Amino acid sequence: MKILKRILIAIPIVFFGSTIVATLILKWMPVYVSPLMIIRCVQQHSDQRPLKLKHHWVPYDSISPELPIAVMASEDQLFPKHNGFDKKAIIEAAEEYMKGKRRRGGSTISQQTAKNVFLWPQSTWTRKALEAYFTVLIECFWSKERIMEVYLNTIEMGDGIYGAEAVAQENFNTSALQLNKRQCALIAATLPNPLKFDSKNPSPYMRKRQRHILKEMNYIRHTYKDTLSVDNNTK
Repeated sequence: MKILKRILIAIPIVFFGSTIVATLILKWMPVYVSPLMIIRCVQQHSDQRPLKLKHHWVPYDSISPELPIAVMASEDQLFPKHNGFDKKAIIEAAEEYMKGKRRRGGSTISQQTAKNVFLWPQSTWTRKALEAYFTVLIECFWSKERIMEVYLNTIEMGDGIYGAEAVAQENFNTSALQLNKRQCALIAATLPNPLKFDSKNPSPYMRKRQRHILKEMNYIRHTYKDTLSVDNNTK
């Protein structure tokens, strides 16, 4: 019984200690590989497809300043203001789920970053609980700029393509820094389903989303004109 009691005491200590240490390390260390990248490679192997993994970490200053604005316009317009969670979006998504409607995401950029770096893609209650926990950790220990930097470097942006530099090279034959406003809006338009939507060969629907995001980008610029670095200091 004493051994069992010690184990039960040790498990939460090890869990909380290791996750906090990992979060602190990744406050500065580049994220070179994520669970999703590994999972996708396994899926490619299982489907007997050629392995494809394009990922090049670049610092925040080496990414076009239009791209953070584009992803905020598309994915999370309250990103500079919230503490990791968009309560209104969560409530609306829960209400739609309870009514039996098609589930829609209520995840912020912070939540997506927590999922991309620490967890797996399948939506389960366990993963959602862990996602909330890691979101709290990165909001506590990382700056908003760091969260955005990691997000833009790890998010899936196409089949086997992860991050701003990889998608810039693969789909636009340029660097992440040289992406223009329209290209950034097109990349952001793929994010609801980057395996379905292709920024290299956009459909009419993608072009429609691109135009909408470009308009929303103007709103983001106006709303956060003094904080567009997402960390209270304009770059």
